[in-house]
Amino acid sequence: MNSEWSLVPRHEADDEGFNIRIYRGGDRRNDSSCLRFASLLQAMNREGGKETVSIDAAVSGEDGFRASGKSESFRAETSWTRVDDECSYYDVTVDLAYIGEQPSAWNLQIEADLLGKGKPDWMIPGAFYKENRFESNLRQYPRYDFKGGDPSRMVSDYWSFRTDRAALPVVFAWNDEMCGALCTDEMSAAGLNGLGFRGNSAGTRIWLNFPYREEPVTFVGSAVPAPADISTYHFQPGERMTLHFKVYAASSDPHAYDPFVRQMYKLHKSSHGLNPWMGLDEAAELTAHGLYTWHYHPEHRILYETAAFDREFNNNVKGMGDRPHMHVGWVSGAPYAYSLLTYGVKRQNKDYINAGTAVLDKIASGLAPSGTFWASWIVGKGWTSGWNPRKDWLQARTISEATLFMTRALKFEKERGVYHPEWEKAVRSNLNFAASRQREDGNFGSYYNSDSGVVEEWDGAGGLLWIAALLEGANVFNESSFSNAAVRAGSYYEKFVRNEYIYGAPEDVHLTPTSEDAYNAVAAYVALYEFDRKDEWLALASSAADWMMTFRWSYNLEFPRHSLLKQYDFRSRGADQASTSNQHLHNYGLFCVPEMLRLWKYTGDDYYLDRTRDHISCFLQFIAREDGDFNAYKGMVTERFYNTNCFQPKGMMLTLSHSWCIGLILYASQEAMAYAADLDLLDRVQ
Repeated sequence: MNSEWSLVPRHEADDEGFNIRIYRGGDRRNDSSCLRFASLLQAMNREGGKETVSIDAAVSGEDGFRASGKSESFRAETSWTRVDDECSYYDVTVDLAYIGEQPSAWNLQIEADLLGKGKPDWMIPGAFYKENRFESNLRQYPRYDFKGGDPSRMVSDYWSFRTDRAALPVVFAWNDEMCGALCTDEMSAAGLNGLGFRGNSAGTRIWLNFPYREEPVTFVGSAVPAPADISTYHFQPGERMTLHFKVYAASSDPHAYDPFVRQMYKLHKSSHGLNPWMGLDEAAELTAHGLYTWHYHPEHRILYETAAFDREFNNNVKGMGDRPHMHVGWVSGAPYAYSLLTYGVKRQNKDYINAGTAVLDKIASGLAPSGTFWASWIVGKGWTSGWNPRKDWLQARTISEATLFMTRALKFEKERGVYHPEWEKAVRSNLNFAASRQREDGNFGSYYNSDSGVVEEWDGAGGLLWIAALLEGANVFNESSFSNAAVRAGSYYEKFVRNEYIYGAPEDVHLTPTSEDAYNAVAAYVALYEFDRKDEWLALASSAADWMMTFRWSYNLEFPRHSLLKQYDFRSRGADQASTSNQHLHNYGLFCVPEMLRLWKYTGDDYYLDRTRDHISCFLQFIAREDGDFNAYKGMVTERFYNTNCFQPKGMMLTLSHSWCIGLILYASQEAMAYAADLDLLDRVQ
């Protein structure tokens, strides 16, 4: 615990009346920076009426204080208990009584103003980061603008969300002087909770809602928002309710969220259990079967990106449930062919070896005029550029990931005495391209022209994974120019990590902060640390891992009673939000399992082991154990588990198997086996 930022409550009077102030440290009565509660509660009824439960009295105690107040319809008694553990914060209990004479429906809001200089930054873990979307971004989803904006275009100076959009139900706000946060649970006696913020020339405010509000519009996954969604709780005369929340204050350091996220995880870990369906060996066996059986197509030598759960439906719609595409990395391709090859060798399964080799042969044959891999191959079209803003653009992350795993495959085969000249030629071509396109400051660029190789867009961290690919290439080919380029890039991309805003990885969410950006950063900086053992690289790898954990669920969602995920008792602890734009749970964090486990060893920080265990355990669920399991076929794995009202109703899952979802379980299961005893995932779960 850092006592410098211990919290100090004050029950003070100013021009606006009595209020509670939480300072970031010391006795700062005259300090202008604090988290100020001007009331205990705001209540809004369905008819538009509003009441303020004012602060009428406060009494200090040994470990906190108590405050009380009332309005026409409500009386509140609050207890603020200081906790000193991983960090200092206040645990607050609100005992609420409805004293109205008639039944009435209300929405309750607990709010605090962040006082101090500077325009605000925000974080709602997994759901909202800083402004969240650049004005130039090609994809529409909620964006913050200090000056306001057009809610119909999902631009506003305030936002309210359901808690189930958040990997941890907390809203953080920063100004130039401090950070403040309010945190609650997903559910309360009022139902599904909510959280929100506002920042404009009038001030900066954060809040919690009981039950939730979604304003000014509701993001449902499309470019056209749904109307605002205002929920209420129907109070009966004399009814009592208890609410809980936590208050945190810290410095203005952008990384100040981390101690509180760790503290909340520590609490959730003890009360939200895991539920893996199997151990690592069974998961590998099933996913190898699933990847080979449902996604490998020998006639094209590709891994189809999707395969429909419902094979009869797929036949009736002429196979359109199976997507006859293969990206070379990311959503199909080299990483998963490599995993199938390595598993086949370990199990002496010739079918798996031949399939993995054939796919890698296919990818190696697909070099664009620029000298890089093409992004994807489509039946009837051949090689294409992928899902990019322009048809003649290739995206750095897709290409660098393919290069990284082609390099690993090349090394794996050489070590067992098998040589693939075409693989080596393709890998060298891609690594030489990256090194030659690198800008003087270390930036590799994010998008390239497929014909000329000219960098078409420099913004973002899409090129970050070239670091890992170049370092592994330097090792395989004994080529120092590759490692030199990687080190220069590490210094350039450092700014994204330190700014706690890494964006640009996936093709389909242009310049958006995503969990995939965090995975790439972890892989890159762990690789840099292993190359020259500089502490700065290890610190950056740790910082990237901490940011990654803001996308990772620390608790188990309460799914609707009749939903599939509820019926199968799916535990969301350990799942990752895909991005602020693609709000669904996914397993792509398995990509950096080996780097996370090595990071744990290097730092001795058990937090990284625990949260990596969570992620693996989460996705040892919903691997089809036999034909018919959750209406899928043996070895199938879906891409999407729906955690909120985005794309599909909460509690549903996408009924498509994805090659990358299967392939990442196969990859991570093999990589994690060396740590199986530490992870407690060695034995099969019956």
